[in-house]
Amino acid sequence: MSVRGLNHFTIMSTDLEATRRFYLEALQMEEGPRPAMGFPGLWLYAASEAVLHIIAVEEAAVSRNTVIDHVAFSAVGLRETVERFKALGLKHRYKKTMEGGWQFFCRDPDGATIELDFSSTEEAPAP
Repeated sequence: MSVRGLNHFTIMSTDLEATRRFYLEALQMEEGPRPAMGFPGLWLYAASEAVLHIIAVEEAAVSRNTVIDHVAFSAVGLRETVERFKALGLKHRYKKTMEGGWQFFCRDPDGATIELDFSSTEEAPAP
């Protein structure tokens, strides 16, 4: 056995609709097929792959203490992403890495930290 890559990650959401809107509008993922599982949730896709599974839960089921610090996605379109987040009124920050690329950070509605990694060839966002 050897690990070949990341298949998906799963988050719990206390507000499924707010979480759906965040990932569809802010991160421009796509909602796609999800098997009947007997509990509410959704699967979100990037490049035709179901990379994010979301499970709807009650507030009491969500623990803010976790060993996972954040989840990172490769992304394109830094300037457009910053403009979209500003237009949606979503908190975010970004920085140039020592290697010359860009890191963009935000939180989803339940507090999960998301990192978007952009190439060094991306233009700097407008001030």
